[in-house]
Amino acid sequence: MTSDRQHEASRMLRENINDLIALAAVAEERSFTRAAARLNVSQSALSHTIKALEKRLGIRLLTRTTRSVAPTLEGEDLLATLTPCFETIEARLRALNDTRAQPRGKVRIVSTEYAIDTLLWPRLSPLLKQYPDVNIELVMDYGYTDLATAQCDAGVRYGEQVSEGMISMRIGPDERMICVGTPEHFARHGVPQTPQELTGHSCVNLRLSTHGALYAWEFEDAEGHEIRVRVQGQTCFNTIHPVLRAARDGHGLALVPERLAAEDIASGALTTCLDAYCPRFPGFHLYYPSRQRPSSAFEVVLDALREKA
Repeated sequence: MTSDRQHEASRMLRENINDLIALAAVAEERSFTRAAARLNVSQSALSHTIKALEKRLGIRLLTRTTRSVAPTLEGEDLLATLTPCFETIEARLRALNDTRAQPRGKVRIVSTEYAIDTLLWPRLSPLLKQYPDVNIELVMDYGYTDLATAQCDAGVRYGEQVSEGMISMRIGPDERMICVGTPEHFARHGVPQTPQELTGHSCVNLRLSTHGALYAWEFEDAEGHEIRVRVQGQTCFNTIHPVLRAARDGHGLALVPERLAAEDIASGALTTCLDAYCPRFPGFHLYYPSRQRPSSAFEVVLDALREKA
């Protein structure tokens, strides 16, 4: 009889753990469809699992609308306890898997195209040849991506944009956004002496993916006061490389990272203006959750990306 009770208790524990894993996935994805795909189950089966868990506990854990799913207060309270436990278990399993001599595993990093091209790929390409069991996925995104939602191990942002509660590591030098144009443009339209004069020039716009708005060009005066200018022009892009190319092709002025435009400036294809209004700011940093225990693959990625003195 005791054996039967132990067997039943074990079965109930397994069911509860599986159901709680399902709850955590739905809450994290904010969608039954995405959570079902992640768990490799049907959407109807996942919905049935959550309803059975709610019935068993006697409380509603999720609020469902036609557009979204979100935890109730009781659900948030339960998840606040569950999430650290699941992360601890996952970290321990990863640690056991990492006892092999060679680093192995997958690292997923979200970043801008500019950082991928100039910092990440040049340093990670040799690493991939050195460690054949390490897999790296680079996800391009100009928004302030939530790592958990995007299922990424780390992200790359400029230093002042890293959220609190994250471990941050510098991976690049200080940056500066500069205003550039072709010599022909300046000969035809003159050289702006202040940021406000940009409104009289055709400019190449950048549309931010975070909220869909056009990027307001940012400058700084001698006293350190911020100056924002909204420019106009015929062309607009949502990544920085075509912005530079459009400026090079004579479609107007552009505000681009100095390192990105260095070759065009050195060759004379582009010329700068408003240099006194273009301050330096902290360069790219890699960030990841403070509670994350780095895997062996992540450790070698960190070492490869760490800015060397």
